[in-house]
Amino acid sequence: MLDLRRMRWWDLDRVFEIERASFGEDPWTVTQFWSELARVPESRWYVVAQRSGRILGYAGLLLVVPEADVATVAVAPEARGSGVGTALMRALADRASAVGASRLQLEVRAENSGARALYESLGLTVDGRRRNYYGPGLDALLMSRRLAGAGTPGGS
Repeated sequence: MLDLRRMRWWDLDRVFEIERASFGEDPWTVTQFWSELARVPESRWYVVAQRSGRILGYAGLLLVVPEADVATVAVAPEARGSGVGTALMRALADRASAVGASRLQLEVRAENSGARALYESLGLTVDGRRRNYYGPGLDALLMSRRLAGAGTPGGS
């Protein structure tokens, strides 16, 4: 069974392992995660997904209502394709809707077909492209979706 809960500082060692495995060329630092958690709950919301006490993924939101920006999503390599990413993204959309956001948006590497397929399956569509966002020749696609029932949990 997959459990989702708020990310805490004591999760950061495992979160950083997943971060390095997922974004090896340009991972967030532990200091960046600390900074994000320090802003909770005013404008940030971070969650981890775990099974049998082992963290398998994490995700976070930057909340500037009426918009909610997905700050990060990552799933441990051994858990990819098992529904962890879907559960995390649904939790983000539910949280965004619950606090009154009407739009969920994110950037994704244009060549990351797995992540794009996940986001599209959850109703996000491509709105634009940022050239060289992740470095020379590494574009980001801008994706978003409207959140129905903003202000009510589960209204996404």
